[in-house]
Amino acid sequence: MIDVDARGVVEFTQALVRIPSTNDPARGRCERPAAELVEARMREWGWEPRVYEVEPGRPNVVAVVEGGGGDGPTLMFEGHTDVVTEGDLSSWTVDPFGGEIRDGKLWGRGSADMKSGLAAALYATRALQLAGPFPGRIKVCALADEEGLMIGAHHFVAEGLAADVDGAIVAEPEAGEICAVAKGALRLRVDLTGRMAHGAMPQHGRNPIQAVGELLVGLRSLEKELQAAHPAHEHLGEVYVTPTVVRAGTEEQVNVIPAVASVFVDVRTVPGLAHEDVAARVRELASHDGIAAEVSVLVDRPPVEVPLDDPVVVALAGAHRAVTGEEPVYGGVPGSTDGTVLTHWGGVPSVVYGPGGKWIAHQADEYVEVEEIVRCARVFAEAARRFLTGSAS
Repeated sequence: MIDVDARGVVEFTQALVRIPSTNDPARGRCERPAAELVEARMREWGWEPRVYEVEPGRPNVVAVVEGGGGDGPTLMFEGHTDVVTEGDLSSWTVDPFGGEIRDGKLWGRGSADMKSGLAAALYATRALQLAGPFPGRIKVCALADEEGLMIGAHHFVAEGLAADVDGAIVAEPEAGEICAVAKGALRLRVDLTGRMAHGAMPQHGRNPIQAVGELLVGLRSLEKELQAAHPAHEHLGEVYVTPTVVRAGTEEQVNVIPAVASVFVDVRTVPGLAHEDVAARVRELASHDGIAAEVSVLVDRPPVEVPLDDPVVVALAGAHRAVTGEEPVYGGVPGSTDGTVLTHWGGVPSVVYGPGGKWIAHQADEYVEVEEIVRCARVFAEAARRFLTGSAS
């Protein structure tokens, strides 16, 4: 078993959690301090990271660690430095940025999602480097903005940095599951434009709110239609078409028929369902006599599926088995991760696996089991060794 610095990876996770790296310029917060901590640790180890400023205060940090054992593949470890806001502090029973360890758990925002995973990836790579030469190289990446528009991952691909990567392990919290498939996300905005009029004389207007009502009923029917055509996926579940925002008029003018109404729709898809087909169906549903309809695509992240016999998945499964003594459990990512960008746009086979519960992310009192951080670091180190040496199983 490759020797991992157990104390170091836990303390580094604590240090990362203590940095409130939300994207919140109004409060002076961004990813930069967390990225700088990652960069500093890399340099302490003699690595030569490159920093790419994706947006002000939002850098990507990328280090290539050569194995010194001759030619071989390139494995990527990926994590993100941003976290979601802590939300209502009254919901927390611990300091969200305290990094406290209590009852065998490390508490705080980002402890599971995903500063422990990022720390595990760094310390796994360092452990393999210290264990001796290995073929190929490891690209360790701490990217910005996974919680938003994934601009860090998109920048990484656009800069050509994914071109030489043969496989990627994304260290998101998945409760020990190996996730080679991720649900797609399509977010749409529907703007319906009629004609403003006085509420006492509706015959002189065109009320877009009535069209909203018909659209909402149609979206419910569309969800049932898509679920029938695309049965529930083994690891991802059902297709969902969910209206999340409806906006029209103002409470200050309840006697006015508004000219414009908007509906925002969050669609979650499974492999085999084309996003352009869904958008086209929503455009059909938005059509209404006397009302102009415009459908805009806000986010388009297709579902991704990597075969379970891909070398990076096989290596991870073998490492999980070797380190834990348990057979791997395969699952799916209910949302999307940077792995979606790496696989769909970068052409890199990716698999998601990391410390922390699958459902604890973004909640108050977020935590990760300390033992799980260390265990994942060991799995990562063994997975890298197997992938790079070709002894995957």
